[in-house]
Order: sequence, then C-alpha cells, then structure tokens
Amino acid sequence: MAEHTEETLDVIIIGAGSAGLSALREVRKRTKRFLIINDGPWGTTCARVGCMPSKLLIEAANAFHHRTTFDTFGIQGADQLTIDITRVMQRVRKLRDDFVASTLATTQALGARAISGRARILGPNQVLVNDKNLDAKKIIIATGSRPIVPVKWQALGNHLLTTDTLFEQEELPASMAVVGMGPIGVEMAQALSRLGIKVAGFGSNKLIGGLSDPRINQVAVDLLSQEFPLHLGEKAELIPEPGKNCIFIQAGDINVSVDKVLVALGRRPNIDDIGLETLGISLNEQGLPPVNPETMQIADLPVFLAGDVNDHIPLLHEAADEGHIAGLNAVRKEIVCFRRRTPLGIVFSDPTIATIGEHFRLLNEKNIVIGEVNFDRQGRARAAQRNKGVLRVYAESESGRLLGSEMCAPTGEHMAHLLALAIDRSLTVWDLLRLPYYHPVLEEGLRTALRNLAAQLPACSESDLASCGPFNADALD
Repeated sequence: MAEHTEETLDVIIIGAGSAGLSALREVRKRTKRFLIINDGPWGTTCARVGCMPSKLLIEAANAFHHRTTFDTFGIQGADQLTIDITRVMQRVRKLRDDFVASTLATTQALGARAISGRARILGPNQVLVNDKNLDAKKIIIATGSRPIVPVKWQALGNHLLTTDTLFEQEELPASMAVVGMGPIGVEMAQALSRLGIKVAGFGSNKLIGGLSDPRINQVAVDLLSQEFPLHLGEKAELIPEPGKNCIFIQAGDINVSVDKVLVALGRRPNIDDIGLETLGISLNEQGLPPVNPETMQIADLPVFLAGDVNDHIPLLHEAADEGHIAGLNAVRKEIVCFRRRTPLGIVFSDPTIATIGEHFRLLNEKNIVIGEVNFDRQGRARAAQRNKGVLRVYAESESGRLLGSEMCAPTGEHMAHLLALAIDRSLTVWDLLRLPYYHPVLEEGLRTALRNLAAQLPACSESDLASCGPFNADALD
C-alpha cells in the first residue's frame, strides 16, 4: 500500500527536460513547496541525445567535407586527408557530457526536492511516485518524448539505431540507411555521408525537412541527392537477411542492403501509464488531453502539459516557452494567456533548410506575392564556394506585410532569424528594404528576394531608400 504524505505542495513538476527545467526556474522563484520528479537519466534530451550531440557530429562532418573545395581555393593535398571515426565519436561524447553536466547542475542542488522515479497521476491534485502519494495544488507534466520505432522493427537489435543510441557508437558502419527525412533524418543522413559512410535516405513523404513549398523542396532534394541517394514517396520496409550481418530495405521498386539503419520517424510523447485518464476528461486518438497553447492548461484543471509531451512543436525554444508559461501559471491565482512566438524551424543541413512564419501550404496563393533568389550567382556565396540554394519570401499582396519564408540557402539560420524578427514586428517588404545591407554578405541574397517582391507591389516614393534598386552586377549585388 502506498504511503500518503501529509504535506500539500504548491507544485509538482513531472519531467526534468527542457520544459520541466524552464518551469522549475519560474516555480522556485515563487515557492519552496515544490518537487520535480524525473524518470530515467537527468540532463535533458537536447543535451544528451538531441540538439547538441547532433550538431557536434554535423560540425565534424562539415569540417571533413570542406576538403572537397580545397582545390578550387588553390589548396593542394586534400586527397591525403583521412578521418578517424573513433576520435570523432569520442569528441561528440566528451562535449556532450559537458553539456549534460551543465544541465544537471540545475537540479543537483535541490536535494530532496528532486526525486528520481516514475510518476503516475492519480487525479488533478495527486501523484504517485516510489510508493508515495503526493498532494499538490498544481501539477506540471513535462515528460518529453522518445523516438518512434515500429514494433516489428524492434527485433532487429543492434542493427537498428535511433538518436538515443547513435552517439554512443564507438565506431560507425561502412553503410547505413536513414529512414525518415524529417529535420533529424536530413541532418544525420548528410552528416553520416560526409563522414565517409555510404548512406541511403528513405522517406514516405516527398517533402523533406519540414518544408511545404514544392519549389524549395525540389531544390533541397536535388542538392542532397548529389551527396547520397534519396528515395522518397514510398514506405520503407526493413527485412533482416538470414545468415548475413546486414539489413535489407525495400521501398517500392528500390532494394538496398546496409549494415545498420538509423530510424528517424519522429518522436512519441511519453504518456504511457502516466495516468492522464484519471483527470476525468476525454483524450484524443494519441491519448492526449486538450491543451490551451496560450496557457498550457489542460481544460480547466490545475494541470499543465508542456514541451514535447503535448505533441505540439518539438523544438527546444518552444519547450522552454511552454515550461515558462506552465511554471508561471502554476503559481498564479489567475491564469495568464501568452502570445506565442513567430514559428521558426531550422534544419542544420548544407545548405540550411528553414521555415519561418506561415508555412507555404497554409497560405492562400491568390492573396500573396512571392519573392525569390537563387544563390548560384550571389557574390559572397561564390567567394566562399557555397553558391547553391534558393530562398523564397511570401508577403500580402495588398499591404506588402511579410508573412513567411521557406529556404534551402547557405547560412540560412541567420537570415531565418532576421525574417522571424521582421514577421514578428509585422514589417513590410519596404520596411526590410530600408535596412542597411553591408557588402558583401549573404544577406544581400535576401535583399534580392525582397526586391523581387517589391517589384510586384505598388511602388514606394522615389525619396524612400527602400526604392534603391540593384546594380545588376554580380560583384555589386
């Protein structure tokens, strides 16, 4: 029989990932009557198996890949360079562990207020953990997510990898397939290929990396296909080959044999047996309750669902925001609604894939104008041997207000942030053209797309510097 504690806490936080730690930051400022409970390793998905180790692998892969441009720069001897995968993976884990340690420091100082154990909700104000019933005025659920692996593939053993296991490998095989061409799949497939592994990419969707603009998607597919084969539009089946230490992959008419498979089919909320059904409200097909994205509150209950677990947008900055919202609302008498940030998604491929603001698929093409730039002839991009990719910007046809953008462009992560700022501030095409653009920078490519947009809108005053046009010379534009 579970022991029942007499104390009623102000807040119980279930989960110590990015959302849970963000909620903790706000809760502990306002009360000492709280607990944070975590099942499994502490240290956040981002630091342990997500954002940080993946970028460490990408940086190593891109550093090695740069040798392919050395001859163009007049640098000789590139064919003598080799890569030590063991050392690459050692560095990934070493720096990963440093990042994890920095997150652990947040909870290690909490002492008895941080509990390791599997929590189960018994009702809107009660949680069971380690055979103890705990009462709380508010509960925050931030249990995160885990990689999706189809049940029938789980028997493939060490032939199958996810991002939870990839970075623990001391060596990498000669050949791999990456199944799932969302953001993680695209990043890892290109990185593994650039590390010298024979890679094949598979995606049941013809759109990759979170893109919805068919023009940008085709550019991304064409560029990535120059580095490794991409098989899109057919569902992949994994079949072990009897007597052979490899996996056979079939997708439509495509048949490929590889040493290992990285499954990147997205992530599933960690809600198994957590007790959401005890809240007394209806759950959807995924077993999730209704959540207000402006408050993170579940229906009208004193319970909040924040971060990847709510299956909204699985990105660190979104999880941090949701934890912040849930943490503040959990210690307030009255619930506060928050205005959410401009949507921003970045895939750290080369060129960078990014989506900002409203996705192309959600826009009414009759009410928008589109500006475009191709980086093939862009001056700074050519100087750096990075002249590939396309960027498109969408604006309202009547007002010229910027609505969104999708791109597969060099260093697109920086232009994506500039566009997110502009969209958040409801700026127009003319507003952005009034900004200074230093020469030569890649952002001049963005300016070209904006000028292309402006040409489709009513002209501004001649005395307005937003009307300053191009030189129509590669060296100057």
